[in-house]
Amino acid sequence: MLPRGRPRAMGAAALLLLLLLLGFLLFDGRLRRAAALDGDPGAGPGDHNRSDCGPPPPRPSKCELLHVAIVCAGHNSSRDVITLVKSMLFYRKNPLHLHLVTDAVARNILEMLFHTWMVPAVRVSFYNAEELKSQVSWIPNKHYSGLYGLMKLVLPSALPAELAHVIVLDTDVTFASDISELWALFAHFSDTQAIGLVENQSDWYLGNLWKNHRPWPALGRGFNTGVILLRLDRLRQAGWEQMWRLTARRELLTLPATSLADQDIFNAVIKEHPGLVQPLPCVWNVQLSDHTLAERCYSAASDLKVIHWNSPKKLQVKNKHVEFFRNFYLTFLEYDGNLLRRELFGCPSQPPPGAEQLQQALAQLDEEDPCFEFRQQQLTVHRVHVTFLPHEPPPPRPHDVTLVAQLSMDRLQMLEALCRHWPGPMSLALYLTDAEAQQFLHFIESSPVLAARQDVAYHVVYREGPLYPVNQLRNVALAQALTPYVFLSDIDFLPAYSLYDYLRASIEQLGLGSQRKAALVVPAFETLHYRFSFPHSKVELLALLDVGALYTFRYHEWPRGHAPTDYARWREAQAPYRVQWAADYEPYVVVPRDCPRYDPRFVGFGWNKVAHIVELDAQEYELLVLPEAFTIHLPHAPSLDISRFRSSPTYRDCLQALKDEFHQDLSRHHGAAALKYLPALQQPQSPARG
Repeated sequence: MLPRGRPRAMGAAALLLLLLLLGFLLFDGRLRRAAALDGDPGAGPGDHNRSDCGPPPPRPSKCELLHVAIVCAGHNSSRDVITLVKSMLFYRKNPLHLHLVTDAVARNILEMLFHTWMVPAVRVSFYNAEELKSQVSWIPNKHYSGLYGLMKLVLPSALPAELAHVIVLDTDVTFASDISELWALFAHFSDTQAIGLVENQSDWYLGNLWKNHRPWPALGRGFNTGVILLRLDRLRQAGWEQMWRLTARRELLTLPATSLADQDIFNAVIKEHPGLVQPLPCVWNVQLSDHTLAERCYSAASDLKVIHWNSPKKLQVKNKHVEFFRNFYLTFLEYDGNLLRRELFGCPSQPPPGAEQLQQALAQLDEEDPCFEFRQQQLTVHRVHVTFLPHEPPPPRPHDVTLVAQLSMDRLQMLEALCRHWPGPMSLALYLTDAEAQQFLHFIESSPVLAARQDVAYHVVYREGPLYPVNQLRNVALAQALTPYVFLSDIDFLPAYSLYDYLRASIEQLGLGSQRKAALVVPAFETLHYRFSFPHSKVELLALLDVGALYTFRYHEWPRGHAPTDYARWREAQAPYRVQWAADYEPYVVVPRDCPRYDPRFVGFGWNKVAHIVELDAQEYELLVLPEAFTIHLPHAPSLDISRFRSSPTYRDCLQALKDEFHQDLSRHHGAAALKYLPALQQPQSPARG
């Protein structure tokens, strides 16, 4: 949601600035003491490249649009891009246009993320990396970045012909200053210079790191391509494409491959055409590789402009200042991206898609309305990061089923058990803060069970607002399911061990899809015991039911929520049987992936699943109970929203208002057929479920 006035957000931003300032001051003091003991840290290699050489160039005008190009492929690289962008947005004072060269995976992730992030004065354009591969695939490359590490070479031809200047960044850099200062360095270019680079801060290109080390040719110490200023217009005029291709082919006659991807080829071209390069101050690319000499570059924390983790070890690289750099990076990794949805005052720009309508809707809300937080939460646009972790989609199968659910941080402990019970694909939406997202990442990486599952797609919806957006989360997970059918479940349920195979067989046998429009009901049970021996069959489940170790779901608190399943009939059933919709019915069902979405107006607790079943019934889905299927709810502490529902009459009144509005919309869509649901909407809501 775009803020209208956020004292809490401003406080958090001020706190981050204070923490960064304190860190800089402490680091600055240590560096100055080291300089006093060790002599001038700028002496030696790279001294000509210090940031304090000459007067600073003029900043770009306040509203000048700055262009940034990034090559990004895959799930992990997409996460890196987000941290980089956070650091840019934190300091920037100019509008930005991001030019992202991506594979299909990264584009799917980043398109959704930027669409839902809704950052003012940020435009994003995507370029298909698949269409560029053939231009660099002939180059053998040993660098861990693979083929994508060569694509910066083709940017002059890939980016729009009218684009003259661009900053090119690796995904593993972090800004410590306003990017407009970097853009201002274009003013230092001579009439012939077209490439701005920082000198390489190791002895790699000098060839003396180890015996038989033979690097590509370079001018002196060479240059690092993690941060590049490109005058695209001049490169095109100079015949850049032919230039780098001829150089690469010639060097590959005697060298087996590139070791540092595009950097080797850029350096070989510059060695041959030194007039192309404008050396940049070293602080614009402080390189943290294993053999770095970067500390010769800076003498104070205030010198630092861009930090570059140019090692496959990334944050684990050895460096005497690595703790400071790591903490600086982690600050942006966990920083609340919602706080970056801030306007650039005095700088008119095209609002993000949907922003104007959203602001108008927010402006119409009455802050004195007792249900204001419900109305506000419904209008909140949450940042969404789909496939947060590497994910391998299942091979296409005509009757396959994805388990769809949502959860927050306090339910992570359910994931391992769920993976053991459900061997098929899953699509899970997680409601997390930016910091919790990193905790979740570490949780998955430390679990052998979860780390081994590549068919589970995790989608992070970033937390904002006071109420849990349960149906918005379900819709995110449902939209990302890739199989023809989905099992709409909750995270605190464990399905029968055999349910995945049984559902696929049932879908085929019942002729679902074009032949039959149905929702398959999976009967729900519950245990009140935290230690529980899960039944392996219907026979074992019935035995536990008979001795009181299991109950039909919410039997003691809200039996009407599942009573239409007709558990007495299910005990004896040998074949699927049809049941009728009834008030407050909220079964767990298997439906086609293109089923109706959940109604997002239901936030917090109450009526979220009930409304969905009403919509299925209104669209004439049969409700078929499966005789061998079951799922079991495990006990846990109540959520904050259910506690508020139970204790607050206002909360319950607001839920009733949402139900009334839901029925009005239902009547508009379905006419007189919606009258059958009116009595259900006027009944009191359970204090137990929703």
